[in-house]
Amino acid sequence: MIDYIVVGFGLAGLAFVEELKKNDKLFVVYENYSQKSSRVAGGLYNPVILKRFTAAWLASEQLELALPFYKNIQDKLGEALVSELPVLRRFNNIEEQNLWFEACDKPVLETFLSSDLIRNENEALDIPFQYGSVKGTGKIDIKKMLSLYVLDLKKKELLINESLEYDELVTETDFIEYKGLRAKNIVFAEGFGVRSNPFFNYLPLQGNKGEYIIIKCKGLQLKEAVKSSIFIIPLGDDLYKVGATYNNQDKTPNITESAREQLQMKLERFLKIDYEVVDQVAGIRPTIRDRRPLIGTHPEYKSMHIINGLGSRGILIGPYVANKLYNFIENNGSLEKEIDIKRFENLR
Repeated sequence: MIDYIVVGFGLAGLAFVEELKKNDKLFVVYENYSQKSSRVAGGLYNPVILKRFTAAWLASEQLELALPFYKNIQDKLGEALVSELPVLRRFNNIEEQNLWFEACDKPVLETFLSSDLIRNENEALDIPFQYGSVKGTGKIDIKKMLSLYVLDLKKKELLINESLEYDELVTETDFIEYKGLRAKNIVFAEGFGVRSNPFFNYLPLQGNKGEYIIIKCKGLQLKEAVKSSIFIIPLGDDLYKVGATYNNQDKTPNITESAREQLQMKLERFLKIDYEVVDQVAGIRPTIRDRRPLIGTHPEYKSMHIINGLGSRGILIGPYVANKLYNFIENNGSLEKEIDIKRFENLR
């Protein structure tokens, strides 16, 4: 008998697998690559919600845990995955500048926001009201990290590249059996795919489609991520990731012309030189109406657990909630009410 079956391998699945490795647990991962939101994400870690100039949920605690977490993975995989990347917020008017200064004075934000505005010196960009600078930001190469990690799991025969068939799961009192494999616990980390999971599909996971375009722009020469109504994220070799869109109606994984047009329209409001769209990607973010993750144990089957709903901030949230779930299962730890799936028990 093994300790865990993990279903799904995006940021949530990876974070939980790291907990299992750290604690010498025996596990196997099932992954069918149907959910792409982690792989197509922008990869920025940023403790501030730049639309409203507010701190992200538990930003300090999550940042403190996440950076060593990803640097440890980087060291183990032997490839560059983590890089510091300044984030600059473009102001649209003087009012936004004033709101920024107000935010800088708030204790919860003073460690993340600089009160010194930055003058734009890049002639390719229209920045009439200067920039605000965010501290403690950077970029994770999520796609590369997940790909390398999957290769490592395959090499160790810990990853099964197929969909888990829910009707083949047998739930016993203190273990789960699946096609002859017994495990003490099963953890579902399926992202938007949990909508097809008969054990957890009562949870109000809505899904929010995000699309990015990748542009080539030789004259831009940008070394920071710039946030206006969209992000421009430098990738190297004159390539930039631009996005993202938010669409809670379209649940298909396909890229759309309307999203590309929307992103180009927003980009051209402040990018003054020519560029070429070279790629476009899409994924469905697993989002919840109360903007908090879905963490916990099935109300009836005590060997079944879930880690989901990381939304658009999975880089920071993932290691934090994975640690919470592991300690909840193994060490009788507690879960905050705001992340515990018990808050939705009335929906069953």
